[in-house]
Amino acid sequence: MNGRAPHAPPALEVSRLHSCLADPVLRSVEFLNEVMRRYPDAISFAPGAPHPDTYADLDVERCLSRFLDHAVTEWGHSPSTARRLLYEYGPSRGLINALVADLLRRDHGVEAAEQSVVVTVGAQEAMLLVLRVLIRSTDDLLAVADPCYVGVTGAARMLGVETVPVPEGDGGLRVEALRAACHAARREGRRLRICYVAPDFSNPGGNRMGRRDRERLLELAEAEDFLVLEDNVYGFTAAPGDELPSLKALDRNRRVVHLGTFSKVCFPGVRVGYVVADQEVVTPEGDHALLADHLARLKTMVTVNTPPLSQAVVAGMLLEHGGSLARRCRARSALYRRNLALLLGGLDRLTEQGLPPGIRWNRPAGGFFVRMRLPVPADDALLARSADAYGVLWTPMAHFHQGPGGTDVLRLSCSYLTPEQITTGVRRLGAFLKGEMGA
Repeated sequence: MNGRAPHAPPALEVSRLHSCLADPVLRSVEFLNEVMRRYPDAISFAPGAPHPDTYADLDVERCLSRFLDHAVTEWGHSPSTARRLLYEYGPSRGLINALVADLLRRDHGVEAAEQSVVVTVGAQEAMLLVLRVLIRSTDDLLAVADPCYVGVTGAARMLGVETVPVPEGDGGLRVEALRAACHAARREGRRLRICYVAPDFSNPGGNRMGRRDRERLLELAEAEDFLVLEDNVYGFTAAPGDELPSLKALDRNRRVVHLGTFSKVCFPGVRVGYVVADQEVVTPEGDHALLADHLARLKTMVTVNTPPLSQAVVAGMLLEHGGSLARRCRARSALYRRNLALLLGGLDRLTEQGLPPGIRWNRPAGGFFVRMRLPVPADDALLARSADAYGVLWTPMAHFHQGPGGTDVLRLSCSYLTPEQITTGVRRLGAFLKGEMGA
């Protein structure tokens, strides 16, 4: 030692880091998590997370054992090599692709060869892979519903993909507005390459596309030559008899790249999703492959593989239920529809008790979310006031809009709460609405 004080390492300048770090979309989830940590006693209508009761009976060891039995009896492995499957990297494309393909056929009417399935680290990785592979240059555009799930818009920001917001109404994405967006892009010498859509009870709007609009969207995709990136995460929450076919089930010309996840119907910590990409890709030399092949190749540079332990747990659950999760989904759907009915019923009672004018909300038939419009800006400052003075949290909808929309709208999620918490939360929400907006 020469007696000199050590020099502090030079600070990194944020201006020299990637510009996406300054984007509000990437900060929205962090902001909400911070508010929840700051007010742990508040009732939170913010997180769109699965209810803990839906995985209270989970037995991971039993699921792993069921998978190992399958690997021995059906795949021909010895017990020792079957167990090694759990500990090694495994193929980038996935380990349980055939089981996922069988699930899609049984439960969703989707005929997908196992070669067209890539098992991913949640649906979020699938979004990143699809955008990176399909968006070739700045002339290629991604259309998204406005408002839109921040996972896909955040992925677009990270990859430098330009998004085109398309208005969404109670009937979901407005197909005619999407048509106009296609024409506008063409006039600029660009093209709409992908349209991301969640057709069933979308996050955050809670909207749902009808059967005819789903067909019109596929017809438009064919006419305008773009692919539809379908996120079908909330379709299982529809009431019995009210189910609608997914876009992929209606797809006759391979226009749909279908995303799925086991987070909502199994448990979120498993972090297993999948993408069905059965589109044919042809090289200049005339070689043929599937889009899934290219996604799997790119995945080797992103996560290498999806953890085999997680895949094995999902596989065990599938095998325990005969390759189908329909029965499991029905039980979870009933819980979420119960919570949604409790929330909407509580809001209706607030109306009977008298609410300030200008407050209204939608009435989705499924999903996790309700939108509420206020007569004042529903911004981060109002959220902090709601948490601090009234003990209730919600999500400002402006976080989900690509432009200036949603500034007077908030999102209420009821998926994670107990009936007692919903009742208490609605009471606190009523006090907040009356206290801040006048009786």
